[in-house]
Amino acid sequence: MYDAIEEYICRHIDAEEPTLARLNRDTHVYHLRPRMVSGHLQGSILKMICRMVQPRRVLELGTFTGYSALCFAEAMPDDGEVHTLEIDDEVEDFAREHFDMSPHGHKIKMLIGDALDTIKGLTETYDLVFIDANKRDYVRYYEAVLPLVRDGGIILADNTLWDGKVVTEPDSHDPQTVGIISFNKHVACDSRVEKVILPLRDGLTILWKKPM
Repeated sequence: MYDAIEEYICRHIDAEEPTLARLNRDTHVYHLRPRMVSGHLQGSILKMICRMVQPRRVLELGTFTGYSALCFAEAMPDDGEVHTLEIDDEVEDFAREHFDMSPHGHKIKMLIGDALDTIKGLTETYDLVFIDANKRDYVRYYEAVLPLVRDGGIILADNTLWDGKVVTEPDSHDPQTVGIISFNKHVACDSRVEKVILPLRDGLTILWKKPM
């Protein structure tokens, strides 16, 4: 039923931008885990959130093939910057090739390496952060990026319903499931942010950093 609903939604929203459509197709053809790509519906929501927040700088943890990074870049002004962090250097050439095909690719700076190590060297303040990397480390990512987010800024965390396992497998020993459940509990009790979970695809949490 969900697949049918998503298909219906995609027929009734703006068409996928050609560069994104090509990236989506190429990801499914050339990569073993194409389900990791954000895709048309989620990408459209990320773009819409980005347009509403109007960030000058976006930080993304987990580039994969670059779909979400391009969505953010498309929604930002010409002098906006997307800093996207990716640990897997095997996807770097693929992502950069598709960034170069886009009129918005020049806004994207891709950094290869472990996100937690890379974050330590960042000195910028970000208006919006998108967490979509190793689920085991979501709490560590969150605590690492929160000081870099401006007051009133937004953090988005993907996969926070984890295919429903947060409900169906609450006592799971799978490290990724444990990581997501721990993250959800952690932010639920964090008074520094307001938060809501959207039941979009695999779950998308929106966190607003309260002004201090």
